[in-house]
Amino acid sequence: QFPYIPNTPEEQASMLATLGVNTIDELFADIPDEFRNPSLALPSPMSELEVQQELSSLASKNRALGSGPSFLGAGSYNHFIPAIVKALMTRGEFLTAYTPYQAEASQGTLQVIYEFQTLISNLYGMEVANAGMYDGATSLAEGVLMACRVTRRSHVAVADTLSPYYRQVIEAYCQAQGLELHTVSSGQAPSLDQETACLVVQYPNFYGYIEDMAGLTEAAHSQGALLVVSADPMAMGMFQPPGHYGADIVTGEGQPLGIPASFGGPYVGLFATKQEYIRQMPSRLSGRTVDNQGRTGYVLTLQTREQHIRRERATSNICTNEALYALASTIYLAALGKQGLRQVAELCYQKAHYAAGRIAQLPGYSLPFQGTFFQEFVVSCPTSPSDINRRLLDQNILVGPNISEAFSN
Repeated sequence: QFPYIPNTPEEQASMLATLGVNTIDELFADIPDEFRNPSLALPSPMSELEVQQELSSLASKNRALGSGPSFLGAGSYNHFIPAIVKALMTRGEFLTAYTPYQAEASQGTLQVIYEFQTLISNLYGMEVANAGMYDGATSLAEGVLMACRVTRRSHVAVADTLSPYYRQVIEAYCQAQGLELHTVSSGQAPSLDQETACLVVQYPNFYGYIEDMAGLTEAAHSQGALLVVSADPMAMGMFQPPGHYGADIVTGEGQPLGIPASFGGPYVGLFATKQEYIRQMPSRLSGRTVDNQGRTGYVLTLQTREQHIRRERATSNICTNEALYALASTIYLAALGKQGLRQVAELCYQKAHYAAGRIAQLPGYSLPFQGTFFQEFVVSCPTSPSDINRRLLDQNILVGPNISEAFSN
């Protein structure tokens, strides 16, 4: 009757007999008929062509990033992606996000993950990185939980310049764990105590500016707390990596590295730390080894940290990771190389500063913050930012969020 249902009538009859019923309706007889077979006001079926036309009509109501200038930012960036990224990541050998548990059949995928880990470790100046997280926000939240496990403390200090969207995710994670969140000023010496597990900062911060990372590291370590940093990977092409300042856990959003904005996801979270904390790190780890014939091989290592081995004592509940987009970031970084990444970062920096200078010359507009910024900056407007955003949208120009709505202060 339904060719897309794989069970044959004979197989269905066998299963029903095993269950002791004669029909599928008998199987669900406990459910009232009005709920089991509700009347749905659905239109008549469409052909494949009609479905494509309908979906195209719906999609045309969206504003694509490529349709005009985009200055959205705030965690998702419309960087140019070389054609080689999609060409390689969509090959049949790679086109999956599934975790390669069967090492003997997954050497290519495991090697890619190993290369990804190596690139992220080098990018952030850390000793070890994992196979990837879901996105930047959940990666940072997992970093907070890891810091609490390492220090065996329950207070979390969050800088007031952290992304409000990331903070919401941290709050959700910490509430379930019984952890206390406190907001501290990153512009001054943060007020921490002996109960503080970690100081959470963003680099560059949500406003786009570079903060005193050395001072923040000292403030955290002086109280025995860890420094957890959410770092923009693209900024590492110009600025010192967090590991240079002594950061203990570094996370980030991998979207700038060869991944399209895609209406907010899916992305890939970056996660790196010091070697001494490796057993508390969440997610997969691909390790390089040799077999009994001396040949190089790759395996998932330290798996006892993970939920598929010891669910009740796992370092996190992350399951299938974002291996496909980790591959995209690996291809992107390998294609650009050190000089290419620096060139992209410098272009972001130069264009942002050019735009800031021109905007500041407009009557009534100003830059309220002083300091070094990377590719984003805050503009004080003479009228409502939301009204300006609407007017620019009418000109097919996408601009950044109204931060007066994100930050009440």
